[in-house]
Amino acid sequence: MRGYALRAAELAGAVAGLATAVLLLAAGCALLGVAAAGGGGAAVAVVLAAVLVVAVLAGCERMALSAMLARPVSEVEHPELYRLVRELSKDGRLPVPRLYLSPAEQPNSFAVGRGPRSGAICCTEGLLEALDEAELRGVLGHELAHVSGRDVLAATASAGLATVITFPAALARFVRPGPARPDAGTDHPEAGAGAGRAPGLGVLEHLLMLLFGPVAAVMVRLAVSREREYRADASGALLTGDPLALASALRKIDAGAAELPLAPDARNASVAHLMIVSPLTAEGVARLFLTHPPAGERIRRLEALAGYRR
Repeated sequence: MRGYALRAAELAGAVAGLATAVLLLAAGCALLGVAAAGGGGAAVAVVLAAVLVVAVLAGCERMALSAMLARPVSEVEHPELYRLVRELSKDGRLPVPRLYLSPAEQPNSFAVGRGPRSGAICCTEGLLEALDEAELRGVLGHELAHVSGRDVLAATASAGLATVITFPAALARFVRPGPARPDAGTDHPEAGAGAGRAPGLGVLEHLLMLLFGPVAAVMVRLAVSREREYRADASGALLTGDPLALASALRKIDAGAAELPLAPDARNASVAHLMIVSPLTAEGVARLFLTHPPAGERIRRLEALAGYRR
């Protein structure tokens, strides 16, 4: 009963944080409306903000998946992946989530949805190449723990809000003057999903991220806490029965994210908090979007759960 009470309290906190973020967004729009056209402008701005929030809540899952260029994956393509997910869903008494695959070379994963019945799990191609079966099982257990814990709702909605707020910076990428540098990597179809080492941003894009990035980061931080990752690690390890496999997976994913960080652009920054390990480097405006606890501490806790002492 105590565990359910703690989970309910944490879920209530995440929802309250998301509601606070929405109210702050509405207040900001109202202030802009007042500055532009007085009281009438404020009313129009608030109505537009409400419509925007409803649209974001309706499409936040698609926004997060499209940011990583994810596509639905069939059982014919990855039968072992489907088998693992089915087994874990059965053990956890959960509906089998939809599965997606991102072309990113960086090993990572994330879950989106509004709850257990609408959950979806996305793995990167780099993740499937880097992990063995036990480690992949541990990662899938972690993501299913997010879905069953229902904290995925606040995290997915905040990703949608952050994507909308940083949209002007995303547009700046397409109006960048001049030909792209051969080593920039940003015009490659997989660039948004971290096809290689993180490239720099254009001047206009960087300036817009400096302007809108902090606002989006506040929205994310209000809805997401570091404790959600610790909780998903513990719940996922209990679901799989193998905390050390998840600890080993976190080591590989953390090393892979450091070697192949995603570009700190608007799309990647907006969904970074959904990943099992932060996909960004701790530099510049990307530092504002770092919501994950240290991987070393997560590994230590998992080893302690398995009975290891340091």
